[in-house]
Order: sequence, then structure tokens, then C-alpha cells
Amino acid sequence: MTTGVLRNPDFLRFLGSHVSNELGANIARVAFPLVAVLTLHATPFEVGALSALQSAAFLIVGLPAGVWVDRLRRRRVLLTSDLARFLLLGSIPLAALLDLLSMPLLYAVALLSGIAQVFNDVADQTYLPTLVAKDGLADGNAKLELARSGGALAGPGLGGLIAQLLGPPTAVLATSLGALSSVVLLATIGRSEPRPPVSERSGMWAEIREGLSFVWKDRLQRSIVVATMATNLCVSAVLGLSVMFLSSVVHLAPGVIGVLLVSGAVGGIIGGLLAARLFERYGTAKVTWLALALSSPFGLLLPLTEADWRISFFAAASVMLSIGAILYNIGTITYRQTVAPPRLLGRVNASVRFLVWGAMPIGAFAGGLVAQQIGVREALWVFMCGRLLSFLPLLFSPLRGLRDFAENQASS
Repeated sequence: MTTGVLRNPDFLRFLGSHVSNELGANIARVAFPLVAVLTLHATPFEVGALSALQSAAFLIVGLPAGVWVDRLRRRRVLLTSDLARFLLLGSIPLAALLDLLSMPLLYAVALLSGIAQVFNDVADQTYLPTLVAKDGLADGNAKLELARSGGALAGPGLGGLIAQLLGPPTAVLATSLGALSSVVLLATIGRSEPRPPVSERSGMWAEIREGLSFVWKDRLQRSIVVATMATNLCVSAVLGLSVMFLSSVVHLAPGVIGVLLVSGAVGGIIGGLLAARLFERYGTAKVTWLALALSSPFGLLLPLTEADWRISFFAAASVMLSIGAILYNIGTITYRQTVAPPRLLGRVNASVRFLVWGAMPIGAFAGGLVAQQIGVREALWVFMCGRLLSFLPLLFSPLRGLRDFAENQASS
């Protein structure tokens, strides 16, 4: 598989925009709640509401975003959404400077910037095939996942440092400047993007149904969606309980907890670095389902964590689960980009993300409910066992018999 995506200057600019955005987004993960808690003295309920608004946008506009992305040039959507995020996020430090900062403003910015991010995410996965040949998609996606993992590794610590030295609103400014940097990089891409095909439009909901129908009628894609929904539900439950588990059950210091929580990002970087070589040697389809199947048992180490040498169990589980998740994500995204017609790709991406991300708030709520009833450590056992079984839909799908995704297209 000859790709050479790093020799493509337009892809490098696109990758640079990812680095800027991912670093900024992960700074915001720390900066937003710190603005609420340290600057505005928010209550736990207000912090929870802020977190919910940051993640609710995909459920609100996820499906319509796919329709609009298919109707417009994708780079224009990326530029507009990044510019909107720059202005919205930049309003936070400006409001703080003018003594106008309030929780309602923070809520509004969280929701609106989240909506802009939804359009950005859908257009992002839909735009890559314009820059990279089909045989380079897996390598291109691997490099983008590597940028995401790097942002997850560096962003929270950098956000905390900026907030400590210069104040939480300044940390939000860093996120805003990351979006502006992405705008500059995207604007310098030289490759022209073809105009979306003009066809008779059948209405928003009819076009949404067309995207959902394409996903559901593809047996392999349907199995991927079901497996990903199950995985996300379990992982969201565990992520929601991790800080409480490490602090209240294992009784670790905050600094140690911070180190353990970024260990997953280390796994993401390892997975991103290994992806191209593994896909080339063993095949895109085979690596995709084996990554999920072989990494899942390591999750059973996580509930065994204690405040002694067994602290390593949490780090090992996080690293291995992240390696599997990154390889799985690269494979499934590549499959969508390969099999979906260009006119439908935005809606297909939006449909899949709407379904699989919709499981995340359900998982977070379920994790808290189960932990309330049987205990935090016991809840981790429940959801890590669920994570262990989440690959079963793939085991009974065409994916298990394929080496590469192209074989499924040839047989269909």
C-alpha cells in the first residue's frame, strides 16, 4: 500500500489544523470547568449542566449537519465552524476582562461552540477523501488519530498550567486561538474541492433517512455501529466513574490521578504510530475487529487497581484499551470513507456518529446509577465485562472473514 500522505503538502496543512484544534479542544476540557468553579464559583449542578451542554450538540444537530455537509463544499464548512468557535470562545476572556462573565454566557458558548464542532467533525471526515487517494485513507486517518491522541495527552496539562499561571479565562483564549490557527492552515490548502453534485432535494428529513438507511442496509456497517454503541456505552460509564474510583475508593492523590488519566492518550499515540504498518501487513478489516477483540480483556485489570504496585493495572488497562480503540476507529472510519458514495458521505458520517455518540450519555447515566446501587468498584466490573463482550456483533458479521474492506465491496 503506497500512500505517502506526509509528502502531500495539502494533507500536512489539514493535519496541522487538526493539531491546533485537538490541542485547543483538550485545553477546553480543563479550562471550561475551571472558569465555572474558580471564577464563577459554580455549584456541582451547574458544572454538570455545563458538561452536558458541551456534549449535547451532536444529539441536537448531528443528523441535519450531515445533510448540510453533503450540500456544501466541506472545506467551507470547516472554515466557517472554526471561525465561529474562535469568536465564541474568544468572548469568554473578553467578558472576564469587562467583568461581564456569567454562567448563562458560559452555557451559551458551550452549546453554540459544541454545535460548530459537530459541523466541523462531520465535514472533517468527509473532506479527507478529497485530499488523499483511496489507498491512502487508512494512513491519513492514522495520522489524524495520532494528532487527536497527542492533543489528549498534552492539552489537559497545558490547560491546567495556563489556568494556574494566567487564570482560567486565559486558558479558554488559548482554545480560541487554536481554532483561529486552524482557519489559517485550512485557508492555505491549494487543492480545489469539486462542487457537490446538484440534485433534486427531497427535504431535510428525507435526506436524513437516506443516510440512516444506507448505514442500516449495509450489514457490515450495521454490525460496526452496534458494536461501537455497546463499546461507547460501557466506556462512558467507566470514564464517568474513574475519578471517583481513584480518589474515593483507591485513595490516590490528585497528581497521581492526573497522570493515570492521561495514560490512555499514550496508548492512542502508540496505536496511531502502529496503524499504517499493521493495516498493510495484516489487512484493514482483520486489524479492525481484532483490535477491539484483543484489547477488551485488558479492561478487567482496571477494577483490580489498588494504592500499591497494582496502581499499574489502571495504566496498563488504559493504554491497551486506547491502542485497540484507535486502531478500531481508524479502520471503521476508513471503511465508511471507502464504501459511501461522495454525495452521501456527510450524511453517513453524521448518522454513524449520531448513533454511536448517542450511547455515551446513556452510559454515563447508567454508570452512576449502577454505582449508586452496588458500589463504584463493582460497577466497573459490570461495565468492563460489558466492554469485553462488545465485539461480538463483529464476530458474527462479514468482517471476521475479510482481510481488507475492499473484499466486502467486491462481493457485494
